[in-house]
Amino acid sequence: MAPKAVPGAGVAAIKFFITLAVVCATSLPVLAAVLPEERADFLYHRYDGGGVEVEGPSVLVRKNVNEKFSVYGNIYQDFVTSASIDVVTSGSPYTEERNEYSAGLDFLNDRTVLSLGYTQSTESDYEAQTVSFTASQEFFGDLSTITMGYALGDDIVRDNTIEDFEESNERKRFSLGFSQVITRNILVSTSFETVLDEGFLNNPYREIRHINGTGGDTFVDEQYPGTRNSSAFAQRGIFYIPPLDASIRLEYRRYSDSWDVKSQNFEIRYSQNLDNALTFEARARTYSQDQASFYSDLFDEAPTAGQFAARDKELSKYSASQIGWTLSYAFSSRFNFLNNSTINLSWDHFVFEYDNFRNISAGGTPGEEPLYDLRADVIRLYFSSFF
Repeated sequence: MAPKAVPGAGVAAIKFFITLAVVCATSLPVLAAVLPEERADFLYHRYDGGGVEVEGPSVLVRKNVNEKFSVYGNIYQDFVTSASIDVVTSGSPYTEERNEYSAGLDFLNDRTVLSLGYTQSTESDYEAQTVSFTASQEFFGDLSTITMGYALGDDIVRDNTIEDFEESNERKRFSLGFSQVITRNILVSTSFETVLDEGFLNNPYREIRHINGTGGDTFVDEQYPGTRNSSAFAQRGIFYIPPLDASIRLEYRRYSDSWDVKSQNFEIRYSQNLDNALTFEARARTYSQDQASFYSDLFDEAPTAGQFAARDKELSKYSASQIGWTLSYAFSSRFNFLNNSTINLSWDHFVFEYDNFRNISAGGTPGEEPLYDLRADVIRLYFSSFF
């Protein structure tokens, strides 16, 4: 049987797309140091695109203790059915289940909030553990906030086709952020993040292709560097429009890494209160990326030992766009222990267009196949109750 594509890498990307569209508040956030609200969230999500279907539930509960501590727990599941371009060209369709468990603690001391979190994710050939710590401090009359964070990830990669195959990679993430209230209606923020990856960083199933002696193509395993250092800078602004009871959020982000991947994206969100209970948000996002230095859709010859080579479409040159909306309805609960509740429905549509990754499943002369593109839809329905 031909190998399947690694679920760990694919599901991580899909989850990123799902969590892109979070609901923005229609007014500026209160910056005085406070603990997060007590709440319970129930989410159903579904992703469909590029031959991949992912769906599953998520449950989160957060509770405050003695007005100083806040604890939370989260269970998140993905049920994956994949016949993606990677699977079709170098593997076989598969089904997969991923389970993720998270827990955390927040501690409030005057104008400082300290947060500690732990996440564990498991599937048949990928295990991930992450521990994170964040400190947030407010000053200048609670109009300015600085946030510093550190996260350490320790992952194990396996190959379901090789019994004794097991590799690891370690990820260190450092972040620094600053936000400032300019006026009662304008909030701006800046953030910087750097990530250090070390270990087995490629997909054990994915292959590159190269020209062989007969003019056709031959597939061999990818070869990746053992380290990857990346940095990202983001600038955001939220502008509240009192006459309309609406807000606009703008974001610009730049990314670069030691593999010569460079990208940038721009996002805009408009949130409108339709009445006291109903809120509508519309959003749009664009993204563009340059390829990694060792990427090629078709190599001239097989790589030698120690020569890096990749054919991962996420390391190619491509552009993407997103449009979406969220409709939120707030209502009072009949239960005395609940303050209020909201029900939210979201839809997002994604388009990916690859400049130098070809759809070899379409057939044709190697290097002349049609370029690959991908369209995907994400639907999320979630219910929140506040204690």
